[in-house]
Amino acid sequence: MAGQQFQYDDSGNTFFYFLTSFVGLIVIPATYYLWPRDQNAEQLRLKSLRRVHGRCLWYRLRLMKSQQSIVPTLKKAALLFGWAVFLLLAYKVSKLDREYQEYNPYEVLNLDPGASVSEIKKQYRILSLKHHPDKGGDEATFMRIAKAYAALTNEQSRQNWETYGNPDGPGATSFGIALPAWIVDQKNSMLVLLVYGLAFMVILPVVVGTWWYRSIRYSGDQILISTTQLFMHFMYKTPNMNMKRLTMVLTAAFEFEPRSNKEATIRPTDNIEVPQLIRELGNINVKKKEPPFCYPYSLKARVLVLSHLARMEVSEELEEDQRFVVRKSPALLQEMINVGCQLTMMANSRGGFHAPRLVSIENCMKLTQMIVQGLQESKSPLLQLPHFEEENLRYCISKKYKVRTLQDLVSLKDSDRRNMMRFLGEEKYDEVMVVLGSFPHIIMDIKLQVLDDEDSNNITAGSIVTVTVTLTRKRMVDMFEKEQEPSTCQGEEAASTEETGDSSKAKTKVWQNKNKGAKKTAKSKKKKLIKKKATPAPAKTKQANGNLTGNEGTALPSAAVVKEEEDEASDKGSESDEAEANKDSPSERDEDSDKQSDTEVDEVAGDDEEEWEALQQSIQRRERALLETKSKVTHPAYSLYFPEEKQEWWWLYIADRRDQTLVSMPYHVCTLKDTEEVELKFPAPSKTGNYQYSVILRSDSYMGLDQIKPLKLEVHEAKAVMDNHPQWDIPDTEEEDDEQEDSDGIEESDDEDEDND
Repeated sequence: MAGQQFQYDDSGNTFFYFLTSFVGLIVIPATYYLWPRDQNAEQLRLKSLRRVHGRCLWYRLRLMKSQQSIVPTLKKAALLFGWAVFLLLAYKVSKLDREYQEYNPYEVLNLDPGASVSEIKKQYRILSLKHHPDKGGDEATFMRIAKAYAALTNEQSRQNWETYGNPDGPGATSFGIALPAWIVDQKNSMLVLLVYGLAFMVILPVVVGTWWYRSIRYSGDQILISTTQLFMHFMYKTPNMNMKRLTMVLTAAFEFEPRSNKEATIRPTDNIEVPQLIRELGNINVKKKEPPFCYPYSLKARVLVLSHLARMEVSEELEEDQRFVVRKSPALLQEMINVGCQLTMMANSRGGFHAPRLVSIENCMKLTQMIVQGLQESKSPLLQLPHFEEENLRYCISKKYKVRTLQDLVSLKDSDRRNMMRFLGEEKYDEVMVVLGSFPHIIMDIKLQVLDDEDSNNITAGSIVTVTVTLTRKRMVDMFEKEQEPSTCQGEEAASTEETGDSSKAKTKVWQNKNKGAKKTAKSKKKKLIKKKATPAPAKTKQANGNLTGNEGTALPSAAVVKEEEDEASDKGSESDEAEANKDSPSERDEDSDKQSDTEVDEVAGDDEEEWEALQQSIQRRERALLETKSKVTHPAYSLYFPEEKQEWWWLYIADRRDQTLVSMPYHVCTLKDTEEVELKFPAPSKTGNYQYSVILRSDSYMGLDQIKPLKLEVHEAKAVMDNHPQWDIPDTEEEDDEQEDSDGIEESDDEDEDND
């Protein structure tokens, strides 16, 4: 009876198959994910950014890192070694002999396939005499010969051989284990058991436990849970948080504590250098004893952030720590914004405590801009540009130019701009203009509606309002071109004004001639009536003719104008007479009303189709947005003092600036390359009336590029719910339906009889 048989690999051949597969499963995915990307592509990208970002700190650090790093070389060496092992094992496997051989009794008897029975018996007699044990032969060989003879002469054995490949019938299924036999050898049992116990009872639990206890300390955004709790405590405690307090809370994060984060360090030289920076900075609340603001790590991080905002020079050791603190700060401030939004939602739903004020959340956004640009809040946004210093600002804010923002600088004429920045040389001026031209200019289009409602433009109390904001990113260099257009068109405008002035003179002459002609021709009552009816029409035609003459530079003759006006007046008079005559025919009035109703129905149907198509398109856009994964790599922000490459991201939200509250939660726009559509939803107020909100767009990378647009909301009273809607009038039983159909049939027959009578 067939069974199962397990056996280890005595020769070690199958173990090589297992080892080759195992190495291949490691080497192939590792090569795909870990092989260093093309360094030439990165160098080309950096080269393309050099003209704009060449002076940025992150750009210089990236160049130094790419030149000094040996990590790509080590990765390549390790992967190449893995591929060498894999190819060697594959070559070894290809040279292994096949152990499995099919049983063939003709080969055992040294006969050709298809030999006759007499030949088989003759060959068996010869071999048995030679290999019989009584004749001094090998017993195993004789048993194989006897088995082969039986397989060819015995019908049952021959049938088993043809069916199962074995004269004895189906044998046990053999499973080979791709491990060498010495592993289960009794001599090596203790060693194998020790290795198994060390691997699965010590190393594996330690690795999994270490990973688990490290991962549970962080949130999904790789922020320490203890830091999030710290932010929530202080934002709950201080709903109205100014910039100084916000800086203290930020630098108290546990990411800057050496016990919680190994990247943070406390150096012995901090006791000398940090107090010196404190004296240079001035009042930074050093004497505040409230924990954790008084802890050394928090005080050091605060000093480093404030010195970064003041653009102060620090020592090399502190500069390394400062880069670490500055690099971590934007993500921590984003976590503070998320915490503020969570507290706002909790306050709106539960109540019982004060939600963070709008100024607290906006200060987080402003502080992010300040840290990225390395500027204090009171400083001019012009200092974001290269080669601009404090002493140069006096040329910009003078009475002649009054340039205080980047937009003011863009709006200047090229000659005035060059004259104002005469303190810069030609090369520096060109560099400033290139950098300024790379700054973003966002065009914000706002659409207000109530989705999934019959009247999407009617906002009722308590309805969910959807504000669709379309953001289009352009560069400031496009604004330069637009600013040049008015200057180039001034000559054309002057010429057009001269032409319009000449045409106005011609028009006055025509008007005077027309009046004179009208006075001369007014002799009878009939002519007076025609003149009264025709006076509005000549005025319009005359105005149109005047515009035409202004554009073409020629004026129509006065007699022709008068003649055309009289013809038009007579035509209008005849048309009015015909209209009065048609008023007397009721059939024509009915036809007109039918046509008007048909056109109204067609217009309504067309509007419904347009609304349906718009709804389908919006649904398709949402589905694509859910399925599509957009890259967060947008445009590198220009930042002179930020230590790593920062992408341009934005915050978009709706706020009530009068009550200092959030209406919709801030949406972090991280995928704006060219155009992005964002939907902001919020519940309409429960009371009817007019409300004034603001749609606010803030950058997380630049100062002075924020936008605020008004949003007027007119809330109406909600419609009353219909209790007895016709669609719910459903008969209770089928009998009622039949009775109703019968009654309808009787009524129809009665009507037909009456018609026949």
